[in-house]
Amino acid sequence: MQVLSVTPEIFPLIKTGGLADVTGALPIALAAKGVTMRTLVPGFPVVMGAFKKKKAVYQYPLLQGGKAAVHAVQVAGLDLFVLDAPHLFDRPGGPYGNASGADWPDNWRRFAALSQAGADIAGGAISGYLPDIVHAHDWQSAMTLAYMRYGKAVGTPSMMTVHNLAFQGQFGAGIFGELGLPAAAMALDGVEYYGGVGFLKAGLQAAWAITTVSPTYAQEIRSPEFGMGLDGLINMRSSDLHGIVNGIDTSIWDPATDKHLVSTYTAETLKARAPNRAAVEDRFGLDRDGSPIVCVVSRLTWQKGMDILATVVDGIVATGARLAVLGSGDAGLEGALLAAAARHRGRIGVVVGYDEGLSHTMQGGCDAIVIPSRFEPCGLTQLYGLRYGCVPIVARTGGLADTIIDANEAAFAAGVATGFQFAPSNGGALLHAIRRLADAHASPAIFETIQRQGMKTDVSWDRSAEKYVELYRLLLSKRVA
Repeated sequence: MQVLSVTPEIFPLIKTGGLADVTGALPIALAAKGVTMRTLVPGFPVVMGAFKKKKAVYQYPLLQGGKAAVHAVQVAGLDLFVLDAPHLFDRPGGPYGNASGADWPDNWRRFAALSQAGADIAGGAISGYLPDIVHAHDWQSAMTLAYMRYGKAVGTPSMMTVHNLAFQGQFGAGIFGELGLPAAAMALDGVEYYGGVGFLKAGLQAAWAITTVSPTYAQEIRSPEFGMGLDGLINMRSSDLHGIVNGIDTSIWDPATDKHLVSTYTAETLKARAPNRAAVEDRFGLDRDGSPIVCVVSRLTWQKGMDILATVVDGIVATGARLAVLGSGDAGLEGALLAAAARHRGRIGVVVGYDEGLSHTMQGGCDAIVIPSRFEPCGLTQLYGLRYGCVPIVARTGGLADTIIDANEAAFAAGVATGFQFAPSNGGALLHAIRRLADAHASPAIFETIQRQGMKTDVSWDRSAEKYVELYRLLLSKRVA
């Protein structure tokens, strides 16, 4: 089975969040199950710099305003098609915006080009390659399925995976004439969305199947509260909606071999976490004592509940816990957390930014990781926490609810508890969960039982990849039918 994946990000080449981890790990997991996945990605500078020999397998004299080519390359064990379009992707800053953080005004054109290339490949543009299925990820590649629907690849099964419904790719109606779609596509059952053009909406409309990255999130987005204006369409497509929880790459995230750790360890050697704990204390300027270290590794945004965290930092310190925060985002939240660190020297430490190695050290040295998201399609941070014995404290939503078993009396008695859930998403509930964590931490036998149970959890891609394979097969059977 040949699957073409279309995505704006893929680890280890280009990453702004969990999407890249998924699109980078899934091809490897699927290969073990007899599925060959090739991935089309934009030719951002860091992507183009990852390979030296260029082999153009398809060329565009003109694609959304300039010359472009598709290169077939192998990088980091991944089979890639790279869309080399310098006029669209060869620019400084992040993949979606400039160095100051403002979105590129032509993002619609950039990702329309990516989607056009995806649809062309699906239609047989590259000699010797014809995918059985096309799998698009998030709004940046969603238009692939619309181009397929109105083009040569209309009969090729397709899947749209929503990693976060909040990001939809909505643009004014004025761009439609430059998309290269027939006039009939500018309709309610096409790409039209509230009078403009909706990239994600178009993908959801055209996809043969829709997946989200957890079963609970698949149900949540059918409601107005989580549906972000698309719940009507999603409910209309509910028979084609599936929730498949993400996994993580357990070869990269492995406390027994992780080179980012000061000290490696296993579930049987938890005392070997101590040097990592000391490294966290040093990096964040925390007091060295026996109190639990609760950490945060997150974008500092409203969605992630970081404003909730910021309002209760004094209460967290009052529980006796220490707090280590790694992240960046909303300037006001960054300032509030830095001010809290100044108020509580030795009890709260904040590093603004992102550091992949430090995030590993924190998972390997902290006692718990708090994820107070208002909504969370899946979340990977809590899966890393399970793997590393860094006990997750999570809001009861989306993939957080699906992957963490609350340490209530019944779960603990049954020996299945892996973390602490709280609801609703407010400061009082969060503080109560942290107090429960502190109480458990005061009893080493109880706390280590929760840690070890979490470390036993299968957070690999194996089961999830099998579910994708089953869904691919179902789509192929529909094509045959």
